[in-house]
Amino acid sequence: MTLSILAFDEETGAYGGAATTGSLCVGGWVLRGDVESGLSASQGSLPSTMWGTGVLELMRGGVPAARAVAGITDTDAGRAERQLAALDLAGGTGHFTGANSIATAGARSARHVVVTGNLLASEEVLDACLDGFHAAQGPLAERLMAAIGTAARAGGDSRGLLSAALLVVSRSAPPLTLRIDYSQTPLADLDAIYRRATSGLYADWLRHVPTVDDPERAEPFLETRETPVTPQ
Repeated sequence: MTLSILAFDEETGAYGGAATTGSLCVGGWVLRGDVESGLSASQGSLPSTMWGTGVLELMRGGVPAARAVAGITDTDAGRAERQLAALDLAGGTGHFTGANSIATAGARSARHVVVTGNLLASEEVLDACLDGFHAAQGPLAERLMAAIGTAARAGGDSRGLLSAALLVVSRSAPPLTLRIDYSQTPLADLDAIYRRATSGLYADWLRHVPTVDDPERAEPFLETRETPVTPQ
């Protein structure tokens, strides 16, 4: 009952995912990943969080995404109720859609990107998400949000949308994990918090914290904003 997209940006080396659904807490249920493993999106009418973490463990050990997805899904007796997508460190993709997934359900993939969804308004939603990603410009995060926005305008989740999430990881930057767990306007709210997280003092502070490529970074951060004076 979810739409998700995972993608790798060759130019920057970043991995990212976005998801939205007509239910609560899509970020906590669906998106997982890091720069040592890749990304996963585990969803469906009875989603398995173990699928999401299990496929990451396999990819961290060097198993390509398609093989990792098969290895996780083939052994689960409840796989017909679930859906899984994965993106490995080389940008390879894999996906699985269980036979009992609520229609419309399916996947689309292209070089370094995979889209999966279920309980969608139509097959066009999957195509719109992929096309929206390829048509968008700017940072990976913004292209991912453009993709799920395009999918929503094509019909999205057949129930409407109540939550949305974004996850972007990179060796040269701290993780960006944003979640709108419940809202009547989750895509607009996700865009708003993204704008706040990538500008101003918060963005300035992020440039001082450790990253995978610079784990001991500790240049002091001096907040330049004036401290308000409390009336006595």
